[in-house]
Amino acid sequence: MAVVIAAPASGSGKTLLSLALLSWVRSQGRSIQAFKVGPDYLDPQLLSAISQRPCRNLDSNLCGESWVRRAFHGYGSTADHALVEGVMGLFDGIGSSETGSSAATARLLDLPVLLVVDAGGQAASLGALVRGFRDHDPNLNLAGVVLNRVSSSRHRELLAEVLERLEVPLLGCLPRSEDLQLPSRHLGLAPAHELNGTAERRARWAELASNHLDLPRLLPLMAAPTSGEDPLAECPSGEGTPMPVAVAADAAFHFRYPETGELLERMGMPLLPWSPLADEPLPENARGLILPGGFPEQHAAQLSSCRRSLDALRSFARRRPVYAECGGMLLLGRSLSDLDGAVHSMAGSLPFHASRGQLDVGYRTLTATSDGLLVRRGERLRGHAFHRWSLDRDSEGSALWEIDGWRTQRRLEGWGDRTLHASWIHMHWASCSTICCRWRDALATEPIPSASASSAGRVRNASNPSSNAGA
Repeated sequence: MAVVIAAPASGSGKTLLSLALLSWVRSQGRSIQAFKVGPDYLDPQLLSAISQRPCRNLDSNLCGESWVRRAFHGYGSTADHALVEGVMGLFDGIGSSETGSSAATARLLDLPVLLVVDAGGQAASLGALVRGFRDHDPNLNLAGVVLNRVSSSRHRELLAEVLERLEVPLLGCLPRSEDLQLPSRHLGLAPAHELNGTAERRARWAELASNHLDLPRLLPLMAAPTSGEDPLAECPSGEGTPMPVAVAADAAFHFRYPETGELLERMGMPLLPWSPLADEPLPENARGLILPGGFPEQHAAQLSSCRRSLDALRSFARRRPVYAECGGMLLLGRSLSDLDGAVHSMAGSLPFHASRGQLDVGYRTLTATSDGLLVRRGERLRGHAFHRWSLDRDSEGSALWEIDGWRTQRRLEGWGDRTLHASWIHMHWASCSTICCRWRDALATEPIPSASASSAGRVRNASNPSSNAGA
């Protein structure tokens, strides 16, 4: 019932193997559901593009174990096959623990593990590495090993002998090939929309699998779960007049969990794509606006020149609900530095200037400091931070929430009032239906009258952004 593709460390070849298997299954005319352990947005974009169905994140740290089970069985049972790409090294979880790791996910779902090992420059040493991973947790089922960056047939024979002595199945050997590597940037792999020649790559990945993987033994490991219910079945359905929601969706803003949009649609809040990069006006019938994360810093110069979009955003934010997280929040600031350090003006709805800082990544516990658009004072939620830009604030004031995490300094972060939620923190709406319900309630309220719009803007500009959240 599916397999977890794991590795000793990041960069070993998990994504390459996942893409090869997905491409081969699709080339056979069969469907396959891809999953990704953890909060990653970039790998799932690639897995979605190749499998031709939305990849689903399995993140027990962010969404809880109940959601992970529902998501795996519910989405997985709709396809012929399924696979789960792990995160980092097999046992890597929060801090130095295994919490939320690929191994923890395999145990939670009772799935076998396929270990991908970068075998470049190794021979007998491979035995010590594989033995350690096999024996570290007797409760895990190590189904076999796939070796990456195997340099020659002689190298393959040496490595096969090592694994044979361990009685660990060798299920494939991927050759060293630089032209099959995936481009990356400062936050990980490049987004799927920047990957040229997707159809050609899919064909080559399928050929890679056909020529170098033991598919007769791998295919049974990719059997999909046989039953499962719709993970969103228990969420409230929409009633009455639809309330459309604009969502920034272009090359600058594309970090979204697919379940968020699906849940909004089910609850009567159809999504209206909006491209700030194309200098589009906001849809006239939008009742609210979602600004997801992405790479606005890469497109800062172009965004700054999109005056129609920025003017529309500034006006809309004075009257209607706006949810902005991470990169989406940067569009609301006064200025944004690009990758080269050049400064570009943004919407100016929030009093900060954003520039490159240190990487800030990890799960965060969130305690609301007051009632806001989506949170109520004293509530505790879970989120994830992943960014490399920091904020220089222009003024002090109340914050959205206090955040805390593993080896992070507790601090105030974000902006919030009855029509605004802006923060570095990514949240998973579908695993906490209260968020969507409060968002729907906010959309149902009347717009702030134009006479008070400027006053609302002044109150907002006095609120406190994140302390330097680094990234």
